[in-house]
Amino acid sequence: MSYLGNPIDVIKKLYAEQKWHEIFVFCQKMLESDPKDLVALQNIATALLQVEKYDDVISYCNAVLQINPLDEYALKNKIFALERLKKYDQVLLCCDKLLEKNVNDSWTLDSRGLALNELNRHEEAISSYDASLKIDPNNTTALMNKAITLSYLQRHADAILIYDRAQLVDGTIKEACLAKSDAYTKLGKADEAFLAAQGLLVDDIMKFKEKAAEKKMRVFDYYCLNEFLEIEKREKQHREKLDSK
Repeated sequence: MSYLGNPIDVIKKLYAEQKWHEIFVFCQKMLESDPKDLVALQNIATALLQVEKYDDVISYCNAVLQINPLDEYALKNKIFALERLKKYDQVLLCCDKLLEKNVNDSWTLDSRGLALNELNRHEEAISSYDASLKIDPNNTTALMNKAITLSYLQRHADAILIYDRAQLVDGTIKEACLAKSDAYTKLGKADEAFLAAQGLLVDDIMKFKEKAAEKKMRVFDYYCLNEFLEIEKREKQHREKLDSK
């Protein structure tokens, strides 16, 4: 099939339709005219990534990198492929190249941290996540990966605080609540583990425990009482709303 129009527009259309083989064929024809066409080489690599041909992705990325050794798009695509192939030493080499170009690339620092984790170089991984968090303190990827690493190293108290930061940034991260609960469990703090699993933040957990102690109630019983009173309150408001009509 032949396509008319600007090559970039054609490729964009094929991407929108997820026609990966057609992108490959179209870009190969571009390479027949110019074997060093970066647009063709980059888009072939990206299309191959979609169909999980990771060794081929690396070959096309390398072709780009022969032309421009610090090409960001090619290095990041190569990282994706190397991660799938579990070639983490090579991931680190690509990350180092990207950081030569931009030391403040938080995506690369996160990728570097993950590769270091896979190589059991966990303290170095934490340093990489810390560097990423200096750039963006609200980077939930770095926060979660740092917390998971701390948990793996049995540094549960430290991990709890980082999971808490991730929750503060994005309260929809359910994994943070559950992982924080698990960390409390490993510290032998059953009440805190229960409250963390309900989504409470560290400060709120402490306040909740204090209120339960003032009432001379177990944390679980006090939580159930609060839930019951909240349901009762909502039902009352619902009845009042119906009566007002």
